[in-house]
Amino acid sequence: MRANSQSLQRDDKSDCVPDIAQRDAGHAAPSYGWRARLALDFERRGERSVLARREHTGPLRVQKALYPEGDAVSHAILLHPPAGIAGGDSLAINVSVGEAASALLTTPGAGKWYRADGRPAEQKIKLSVAAGASLEWLPQESMVFDGADGDATLDVQLAGDARFIGFDLWCLGRRARGERFEHGRMDTRLRVARDGRPVFAEQAKLRGNDARFASAAVLGGATVFGSLLAAAPNIDASLVEACRLECPTAGLGAVTRLPGLLVARYRGDDAEAARHWFAAVWAIVRPALLNRPACPPRIWNT
Repeated sequence: MRANSQSLQRDDKSDCVPDIAQRDAGHAAPSYGWRARLALDFERRGERSVLARREHTGPLRVQKALYPEGDAVSHAILLHPPAGIAGGDSLAINVSVGEAASALLTTPGAGKWYRADGRPAEQKIKLSVAAGASLEWLPQESMVFDGADGDATLDVQLAGDARFIGFDLWCLGRRARGERFEHGRMDTRLRVARDGRPVFAEQAKLRGNDARFASAAVLGGATVFGSLLAAAPNIDASLVEACRLECPTAGLGAVTRLPGLLVARYRGDDAEAARHWFAAVWAIVRPALLNRPACPPRIWNT
């Protein structure tokens, strides 16, 4: 694909998408930044949850639906060949899960927000889950480089008795390189609603080298933070207690319950410890809310 062109891929019948990611490899983004869009619709057909519709423009796509645990749950890996979001980029992801269907989405590695060079970037994610359906949104962490300038929105819309489990994990700076988030901006918004009524909403306005990061009421000096959210019509107190028995190997973790929502929070300096703790909590929550044993995506082991 040429650097200044857009591609459109649509497939309403097959569970496979041709591997076209290589068309973007080796090509620089246009000077105005990538404009990438991805729309996925999952449906229940008989006993099988299928990826019934997928459309993309620019470098966002899935290659195929996977079924490591049988027909009931459709797994998919979201691919972004540029490997990160640079200044001027605009990404939009829309996922719809139809009645009684089940889907699990993850990513092959950490998302990256690169130095912006004066051009803000944005990512807007909207997840819609119909009655009787379930969606597991399990991306790996988002890494904010020093000098990034970004806006990230995650909007989850649930209908009826829909169920949702999702990760939202952030790393400020590249700790392995000794880099801290000293310059730039990162604004994040997270919202969960059921039948149009808000269940959970929060936003963060992060500024490079903000002295408030050191406050115990904010990050306490931590560079890695995030939440696991599990939404269902009812969250039993015993599930919260079971999750509280799991502790991260580094950093701090806490689990609480709101009406129709379980919230697990992490704060520390170790993204790997945070990922492993979220995965352990997910392995407890999933059987309780979805009546399925944990089936970790194999991409997590690569």
